[in-house]
Amino acid sequence: MQEYKIKRGYKTGLEERMIASFTEFFGVEPEERDGHHVISFGALKRLEVWLGPKGNTVLIDTESDLSAEDETILDTNRRFRKYLDAVTGYNSKERAKKMQKED
Repeated sequence: MQEYKIKRGYKTGLEERMIASFTEFFGVEPEERDGHHVISFGALKRLEVWLGPKGNTVLIDTESDLSAEDETILDTNRRFRKYLDAVTGYNSKERAKKMQKED
């Protein structure tokens, strides 16, 4: 499980954006389970997303499909990064910096 901080100004409408972005980037509607939103797509058997305890972070848990082809893995990773960009407000480089600061 990974926790991602949300950029200032992106906290408003976070849960709605989290759900709508599944459709936008993966083309599937998430299934809701106890406040968690879950999809299966490409190289991900399971992508589960929910709000952090204070509502200012997003928690994500994934389960990979190890039998997926390379092209499918690359496409899924690209879509996942774009999803994170849209939900958190940070790009990949900014997210990496934030995670390094926490360690």
